[in-house]
Amino acid sequence: MADFASKKIQTGPVGSRKKENGNLLLGRFEIGKLLGHGTFAKVYFARNIKTGEGVAIKVIDKEKILKGGLVAHIKREISILRRVRHPNIVQLFEVMATKTKIYFVMEYVRGGELFNKVAKGRLKEEMARKYFQQLISAVGFCHARGVYHRDLKPENLLLDENGNLKVSDFGLSAVSDQIRQDGLFHTFCGTPAYVAPEVLGRKGYDGVKVDLWSCGVVLFVLMAGYLPFHDQNIMAMYKKIYKGQFRCPRWFSPELSKLLIRLLEANPENRITIPEIMENKWFKKGFKQIKFYVEDDRLCNVDDKLNMDDDASSLSDYSSVSESDTEIESRKKGATLPRPASLNAFDIISFSPGFDLSGLFEEKGDETRYVTAAPASKIISKLEEIAYLFSFTVRKKDCRVSLEGSREGAKGPLTIAAEIFELTASLVVVEVKKKAGDRAEYEQFCNTELKPVLQKLMREESATCSRLTSTESLPLPSRNGSMLRSDTECSFLPSDTE
Repeated sequence: MADFASKKIQTGPVGSRKKENGNLLLGRFEIGKLLGHGTFAKVYFARNIKTGEGVAIKVIDKEKILKGGLVAHIKREISILRRVRHPNIVQLFEVMATKTKIYFVMEYVRGGELFNKVAKGRLKEEMARKYFQQLISAVGFCHARGVYHRDLKPENLLLDENGNLKVSDFGLSAVSDQIRQDGLFHTFCGTPAYVAPEVLGRKGYDGVKVDLWSCGVVLFVLMAGYLPFHDQNIMAMYKKIYKGQFRCPRWFSPELSKLLIRLLEANPENRITIPEIMENKWFKKGFKQIKFYVEDDRLCNVDDKLNMDDDASSLSDYSSVSESDTEIESRKKGATLPRPASLNAFDIISFSPGFDLSGLFEEKGDETRYVTAAPASKIISKLEEIAYLFSFTVRKKDCRVSLEGSREGAKGPLTIAAEIFELTASLVVVEVKKKAGDRAEYEQFCNTELKPVLQKLMREESATCSRLTSTESLPLPSRNGSMLRSDTECSFLPSDTE
């Protein structure tokens, strides 16, 4: 298999854990054997001493990246990895740093490179199709979020312990912000055998089309066991690539050959698109779209979650349930909704934009806050009603609700998180945030659908409070045990902080 592009990282076996204190990184990770290395970084196997989880830690030398002028490059890679969280993409868990090193704590993929599997010989059609389906799912997800890999090849495709593909190495990736005024990229990059003809032409190229060409080369290699464009003379190989000259082996099915001809089309304007691939007869065979979501900063597979106890997380069945029905069902199960988390003084002060320091500690997103006297159960019920009307998936955990759209927007499906906090004994704050998707779509949904419903709920509860106050004027207990009048408790803070 010497025909393949030279491998950038040489991998080695994972050894047993070392016990020396010197192998403990920042008091949290026990460093194991070296897995691979490149010009600016080394990758080690490590174990989280608290959870026992195995991870891969990429150690980058600060001095080398400063000398190489790669600071912006590293920042872009971090941004990209946080943007493209998908079951078929290697996850970045966290980034740490010392005075001399930067540490990427990443998902450890046990199965090694797809390159090693293909090096033993061509794959069966069913296996090649499965890997290609997962590759296209990951690449399409990246493109929907304005990320273009630009170096797809078997060496950058890893396999986990279940034989599922994981795209790695986003070091050469580009984002839509780098596109010039002509709408194209102009940086020459990629591995020679997998590079698209328009990149060789140096006239600018579309990142989507370039990635699809590379996917076509990968599929050919999986099925044939060798490269579609090969020559001992690299310039001769470039000429073949530029002209799109290749031949499918006799064991390729007619459907596969037709797909490859569309993928390896020299003219990018005529090259197949991802929606067309998704509808291709050969591709669709046995294809199952992965459903997933992000919870507590980790990827969760919908199918895996549905097999767990209902207490962990629940998936809405899209049926509209009234509050009374919900309460009856809760009583049947003997379950009660957990009390919302209380806000401390710092939280309340930070409601003012001038005092909001959360951006110093976490990634800041679009958010709106509403204050209401409505109970948490009623708020959650209203959110479920909205989700039902717009075919959103609902996930609930304690007093947190996630609304996940099914329609692919400009930057992927819209995902909105709502969390309920206790402000006083009878007032709660509903904090709504955009977790994923297009900002304009989020703002439109909030302004036209979410905000009117929540504000109506606030007015209804306020009117209810006023009626109780005028007829009974009963005192209500506060959190510290003293007695507060209901008319005091029903006064509202500003409805939001837009």
